[in-house]
Amino acid sequence: MAQSLSPREGQNATPDVRLLEEENRRLKERLNSYSVIFERSLDAIVILNKNGEFVDVNEAACKLFEMDKFDLIGRSLSSFLELVPPDILLFQQSMLQKFGSFSDELLIKLPDGKVKHIEFSIKKDVFHEFDLVMMRDVSAHKALERERIIHEFLFRDVFNRAVDGIVIFDEFGWFIDVNPAFSMSLNLEKGKLLNLSFQQFVARECANEFARLLAEVKEKGTAKGELSLVRPDGTVKMFELTATSNVYSGFYMAIMRDVTERKNMEIKLQKSEERFRAIFEQAHEAILIWDDFGYILNANPAASRTFELPLNLLVRRNLFDFVDYGDEKVKRIFSEFRQKGEIRDELTFHMPNGEQKQLEFTMKKGAIDGYHLTIFRNVSELRKIERELRESEQKFRSIFDHAMDGILLWDAKHRIIDANPVVCGIFSVEKEALLGQMVVELVPERARRQLNKLLQQCQRTGEASGEVEFFDEGKGRIIEFSLKKEVIPGVGMMMLRDVTERKEMELQLRKSDTLNVVGELAAGIAHEIRNPMTALKGFIQLLQGSIDGDYSMYFNVIMSELKRIESIITEFLVLAKPQAVQYKQNDICKIMQDTIDLISAQAMMHNVQIIADFERGLPPVYCEPNQLKQVFINILKNAIEVMPKGGDITVRITRAGCYVRISITDQGCGIPKDKIKKLGEPFYTTKERGTGLGLMVSYKIIEEHQGKIEVESEVGVGTTFHITLPIERMEREDDDDD
Repeated sequence: MAQSLSPREGQNATPDVRLLEEENRRLKERLNSYSVIFERSLDAIVILNKNGEFVDVNEAACKLFEMDKFDLIGRSLSSFLELVPPDILLFQQSMLQKFGSFSDELLIKLPDGKVKHIEFSIKKDVFHEFDLVMMRDVSAHKALERERIIHEFLFRDVFNRAVDGIVIFDEFGWFIDVNPAFSMSLNLEKGKLLNLSFQQFVARECANEFARLLAEVKEKGTAKGELSLVRPDGTVKMFELTATSNVYSGFYMAIMRDVTERKNMEIKLQKSEERFRAIFEQAHEAILIWDDFGYILNANPAASRTFELPLNLLVRRNLFDFVDYGDEKVKRIFSEFRQKGEIRDELTFHMPNGEQKQLEFTMKKGAIDGYHLTIFRNVSELRKIERELRESEQKFRSIFDHAMDGILLWDAKHRIIDANPVVCGIFSVEKEALLGQMVVELVPERARRQLNKLLQQCQRTGEASGEVEFFDEGKGRIIEFSLKKEVIPGVGMMMLRDVTERKEMELQLRKSDTLNVVGELAAGIAHEIRNPMTALKGFIQLLQGSIDGDYSMYFNVIMSELKRIESIITEFLVLAKPQAVQYKQNDICKIMQDTIDLISAQAMMHNVQIIADFERGLPPVYCEPNQLKQVFINILKNAIEVMPKGGDITVRITRAGCYVRISITDQGCGIPKDKIKKLGEPFYTTKERGTGLGLMVSYKIIEEHQGKIEVESEVGVGTTFHITLPIERMEREDDDDD
């Protein structure tokens, strides 16, 4: 049984129950008020457990997540946060753990794919182990903010890129901001302009206008007008201005279009109209103004003279009266004029006095108040002169193109402006490649100094002539130049002639003359010396047999030198008169091999090896073997002597068409190019004790064999003698005479 309370205890217990009931009532009222606040809060309120799951949500939270309360309870908040990077979530959790509360922004993604931008504030362990989260949808606010940023960016972009000047200024006219176009108009940097005001640039005559514009924009909020601003350099710029108030942080904005050029054009146009009237009246060319039907409405005095009619009669006529309108060219010109609106051409016009004039004209459709303008020029005399010039030019071109010598024209800067086919042939180049090229570039770089000297002389004296020698593709070329400074104003002329062959023929002719002189001299000397020589040799031999002792060495030297003199006399006689020889078919390879065998002992003594390389199946050559051996011995001996330290001599024999080519190459010191031409001349030699007769005789023998000797040499590398002999000997006229 329950123990009953005593009356006293019952009396004491009654007030405690009443207190508890009162406290319970107050708690219920507070809970009800909290519940009302929880449910009616405009912000979403979410209670989460430690796993981040919804324990309770208010009505605003249901609207935020667009789900029923029943569906939200037990769902994890993380299922809405897939757009938030994991590192951001980890950072926010660490901040909550560290401080117990945290505020930030998040993106949530609803099940239907909608994305919302929210602000949230979370407090840890508000209800024992439950966390309280307050959320607010700021998507619209963020969208407005983005739009504001975009608008501000667009304004700034337009501000900076605008072609017209834009100025932000205060109520007193001081510059707050200016765009690049305005800075450029005043030719001042933005930084300098921001310390200045409109009043410092407004032209004096526009001061009242600016005051009016400023007052009007303050009163009405907008104003328009024109202003002239004076730049620091004194130049005036004219602007059309539209001002608006309170468009940018409470300041005023003015859009200023630079109309300086337009205003200047208007002024110029007005002056042009005045000038046009003066030109119209005083012009030397005929000017007609006519309508669509061809009737002349106005004409200047020059037109009266051109069309051989007084002005009062000319303005009554029709333009088509002066042309043969049935002519196809006339129809085509006026048809093209109607289509294009303008045309330039010329026609034959028939004057009332019977005269025919060739008139060049320019027509412009609707040029003056809708009427057509035509300007005429009498070109009758000009066309006659042009025909005569054209005929003269054709004659000149014919002479220019068919001249035997090269003709080249250049301008004041020595650039080629024309060249005839002979010039193109001399330098083996197309005419198009020559045009525009500098004159000195015609020849290789090494020869340009010579040509430059001729050009300088021509510049000084008005004309010059000379020869330029150069090597082209390994062959020597000699071009004869003749220059004249100005055949016509600004145009110089150059005559060119390739004289390489002529120079070679002159050289051969000089050699031939020298050979003839030397031959005649040799004949006389040989006959005068040979008889005393015979006596000297005989008596020396007799004297040698009768004297004993140590004098034998002297006799040997005397006999050796006498034999040397005798050999020189023999070579003289070869030059003096060709030997009576009989040409027969002979194996050139055998002749060369016999020569090599003959001279091999001397080659071995000088540590020289002769390498023979003969092409197989070479045909026999008409020649005199002994004379060819003499040539080969002379060249091989020279090759051995130029290699004192030994080396290789290569002898090649090949066929080249109707010729046989013998090439003898040594490894000596080489011969300079300027000395190669002198080889074969009498008494010219590169050896200390040489006479030059050996090569001279060799050239003579090869010439008698209807061949030729060519020399290639490079200093420090070696020399090659090329001997070319015909396989079939051609009979000459002088041979027939002999």
